[in-house]
Amino acid sequence: MANTNEIPEVPQNPPTGAGEPLGPAPVGPEPVEREPNKDARTWAMFAHLSALTGLFTAGVGFIVGPLVIWLIKKAEYPFVDDQGRESVNFQITMLIYGAIAFLLSFVCIGFILLPIVGIVDIVFIVIATIKANDGYRYRYPFPLIFRFIK
Repeated sequence: MANTNEIPEVPQNPPTGAGEPLGPAPVGPEPVEREPNKDARTWAMFAHLSALTGLFTAGVGFIVGPLVIWLIKKAEYPFVDDQGRESVNFQITMLIYGAIAFLLSFVCIGFILLPIVGIVDIVFIVIATIKANDGYRYRYPFPLIFRFIK
């Protein structure tokens, strides 16, 4: 007499057709590629972080800092080229938002918007700096940024 408690063995990955790979289908997004070069990650981090020099240079450093690092290191490291361009585009966009908020100060709306623009700028600079240092290609959120430099 056969044991009724035994469960029949079922193949885990039965072939379903010619040319199809065996095994479970991948779940989730494709793996994100990390930059392996530590020097490239460091310079990309500085490309984002240098925007904070604008806090100490009456606003000039917001664009000049990332622009200088990007122009100096873009030929040497493709990762710095990508992240430097992203940082410069973001800072140009924040400059435009800041100018609009300043003009709106004359109708009392800008007094609320100007600090918000500043806080958003600093928060996203910190996020981008951390991601670039970890080796990930960070993209600022689309509605927030205009990509002038392609």
